Amino acid sequence: MPPIVPAAPGQFDVTVYIVLQDFGRVGRAYRETDEETADKDTLIEDILNGQFQQIVRIVAFNTAEGWSRDVTEDVARDVVEAAWHRGQPVSGGTRDFVDRYSLASGV
Repeated sequence: MPPIVPAAPGQFDVTVYIVLQDFGRVGRAYRETDEETADKDTLIEDILNGQFQQIVRIVAFNTAEGWSRDVTEDVARDVVEAAWHRGQPVSGGTRDFVDRYSLASGV
């Protein structure tokens, strides 16, 4: 049996973001994402570009640190801020998402 090589320290000390999306009659599912694109900046970019529709919840977790939490309202605020800094209007599903969750948090 080959020796087991431990992961390099910090290799898995990353925060991962996953999106629960409502697919209507088909139901809800956490969207599959590539390991390299599961970070917050990429998620914000994807939301602004309309990659996600009917977002129900966004969960962040870090297994190395042993935590997870609902970051839906935080990400909604960050999407609004990113759009504002770029002078980019938000529309469609992105508009629905930020209206629902940034208003819920008082933004």
